[in-house]
Amino acid sequence: MLDAMQFWAMVAHESDSGIVLTRQQVDEKSLGPGDVTIKVHYSSANYKDYLATTKGGGVVHAYPIVPGIDLSGEVVESSDASFAPGDLVVAHGYEIGLTHSGGFAEYARLPADWVVKLVGLSPREAAVLGTAGFTAAMSVQALLDHGVSPDAGPVLVTGATGGVGSVSVDILAGLGFEVIASTGKTDSNDLLHKLGAHDVIGRLPEDPGLQARPLNTARWAAAVDSVGGSSLAYVLSAIHYGGTVAASGLTGGTQLPATVMPFILRGVSLLGMESVNLGIERRRELWSALGAQLRPRYLSTLENYAPVTQASQVLRSLKGGSHSGRTIFGVAGEF
Repeated sequence: MLDAMQFWAMVAHESDSGIVLTRQQVDEKSLGPGDVTIKVHYSSANYKDYLATTKGGGVVHAYPIVPGIDLSGEVVESSDASFAPGDLVVAHGYEIGLTHSGGFAEYARLPADWVVKLVGLSPREAAVLGTAGFTAAMSVQALLDHGVSPDAGPVLVTGATGGVGSVSVDILAGLGFEVIASTGKTDSNDLLHKLGAHDVIGRLPEDPGLQARPLNTARWAAAVDSVGGSSLAYVLSAIHYGGTVAASGLTGGTQLPATVMPFILRGVSLLGMESVNLGIERRRELWSALGAQLRPRYLSTLENYAPVTQASQVLRSLKGGSHSGRTIFGVAGEF
């Protein structure tokens, strides 16, 4: 269908001055190998996309590349019997937008075992969720699978205004948990309360001197952490006996200045959340849950919209720390 056809894409090129994201026409050869050809409706803003468009970002090994680690849209061609033209789908992770052309283009072609058929969600809703929302669902499901229930006590969410954090607050509150949201953004209280947070606190540790303590007063039954670093160390030290922490982030640093005390004296469990290479069957199960029992109640509240041609400006805001919620990029009709 796309043979000899040209279409629009935002292409990242490397130059002496850095990485430049350029609007240009490309052809079918730019799509790369795959079984399923998708007309892209939406992509979204992720920190890894910022890295892909930043010199020295370390996630792209060869330019030019079409970034966009998330995409959602409609199947237009498929050589795999699992998909048919007209199917609404979402895809994220694996090598999308890094070594394989991603969502910042009118069309994408992917292996069938990278693609998820949408059930209970529209492409726009799937884009608002994206990798961050999927990681939030992974984290919440991990707590549930570990036996955490609403009657166990309050659940903490760190980095609560970010993509993982905000969706986690929404899902957890919808499931009946008492959610404590931690954020450094003092103007976000109203948003977090609307998402269902019972209380909003500042960044952790609130007293930097507390981070050196092997154990602190137990405050939370469980936590979803998207910050890492000293914040995660403090969270671990303040989890109830037998509690669980699902960790997925490193904005607070890659070092974990903690001791073994929470693990051997309180039986705390630390669960790592890795969504990029998660097997497709488990991925499809979680997306199905996101359209049903784990469906966030306030996706439209979290959504910010921009045309994909403004991706450079939006991605810079991720680095600057001024970004909240989830920004989706409109692709279809926006070039």
